[in-house]
Amino acid sequence: MGGFFGAVKKKSAVFDVFLGTDYHSHLGTRRGGMAAYDADIGLQREIHNIENAPFRTKFERVLSEMKGNAAIGCISDTDPQPLLMVSRLGTYAICTVGVINNAQKVMADLISSGGYFDAMTGSKVNSNEIVAALINSKNSYVEGIRHAQECIDGTVSILILTDKGTIIAARDKFGRLPVLVGKNGEGYCVSFESFAYKKLGYADERELGPAEIVEISADKVVRLAPAGKEMRICAFLWSYYGYPTSTYEGVNVEMMRCRNGAIFARNDAKNRDLHGVDFVGGVPDSGTPHAIGYSNESKIPFARPYIKYTPTWSRSFMPVNQSERNKIAKMKLIPVHEFIEGKSLLLVDDSIVRGTQLKETVEFLYSHGAKAVHMRSACPPIMYGCKYLNFSRSTSDMDLITRRTMAELEGDEAVKHIEEYSSSETERGKAMRKTICEKFRFESLEFQSVEGLIEAIGIEPCKLCTYCWTGKE
Repeated sequence: MGGFFGAVKKKSAVFDVFLGTDYHSHLGTRRGGMAAYDADIGLQREIHNIENAPFRTKFERVLSEMKGNAAIGCISDTDPQPLLMVSRLGTYAICTVGVINNAQKVMADLISSGGYFDAMTGSKVNSNEIVAALINSKNSYVEGIRHAQECIDGTVSILILTDKGTIIAARDKFGRLPVLVGKNGEGYCVSFESFAYKKLGYADERELGPAEIVEISADKVVRLAPAGKEMRICAFLWSYYGYPTSTYEGVNVEMMRCRNGAIFARNDAKNRDLHGVDFVGGVPDSGTPHAIGYSNESKIPFARPYIKYTPTWSRSFMPVNQSERNKIAKMKLIPVHEFIEGKSLLLVDDSIVRGTQLKETVEFLYSHGAKAVHMRSACPPIMYGCKYLNFSRSTSDMDLITRRTMAELEGDEAVKHIEEYSSSETERGKAMRKTICEKFRFESLEFQSVEGLIEAIGIEPCKLCTYCWTGKE
């Protein structure tokens, strides 16, 4: 994934963008970057690797060196950004969030008409350069952004910091990701996460619609292109990677998760006897509010049978060696023995993708004396790797625990019956759940239904992307 933040103010915007970008650190783990525009200096840019240290520790020095009343920043899980571009449209900084599935074709088309690209290590081209090349092929930013939105198979939201000291913001074509604008007495900001600007004293101004393009200055927000009519915002925003305090399309993440857990508990009670469960707990951190909702509805006490220790090892992927990564992941789990020994636990996770870490977590609980571990996924079974964003993107659908289990049960024939495997009411669905339980030592396993998830979000189904669960675009 990734996230961005920008601001244009009547005075320096650098500190706001530093803080606002840092508030997007949960969305990416590889690169952080900032760019600013000052009338005397021009455009400035700095990028750092943030795999082994938080964004703020790498950019504190920037606060005294970077100057400008307009600035943008980004957290990226993919390419270094923002990039500085010189084109016939002007000199500008650009950062993007999303994924380009047809990058090779787009590059081939651009090269055939005289374009060229700088290659990074491994001959890979920075995706921001591809987006910029599409924009630069037209006569205006608006024409260029619209062209990029049409050419790109995937998703791309864009921030451009111009050499006039304004920011041009564009939400992706189908609004799969949020882009919000905030306002205070000193100017305007634009952000992926709403809480990022509220903490900085900005109030909600507006949320861009799908494909909408605006230009932001310290005095106003001007719409350059209207919103499209079709929206497919990612439902996974609320389930997993959105921050709890954020709001998308008027729906708060934490509230949705609590509702989701309550809906799950009601449906679960119709099909299972849960009287033997001692505690409901969440797989930290995003599983916790789902578990609270489940606990409140089911009247089974909520507890935290283990705590993640994150002050020094906040990211389990930091060591290069995979065995060291696994060891750090285990070190992060600190048991609360009083809530584990001899207890029957029901854990709610935000989702089950590959299942590797979940298997280790359950083994950890049993090793500390758990009597039984029931597992609940706050999402439906993930059946397709996401092709629109950089979350749950797999090199193969067979990376998914659901698809691997289906193949074990029925070979190539299984793919013809994905809808049946998704349902807990069919024989195939029951067989898949039973097999996963045996593999992972779950006492029982269930997934939230697509209908339950949509009810928890509360947005019209036609406006939500549920591709990773249903395969429907």
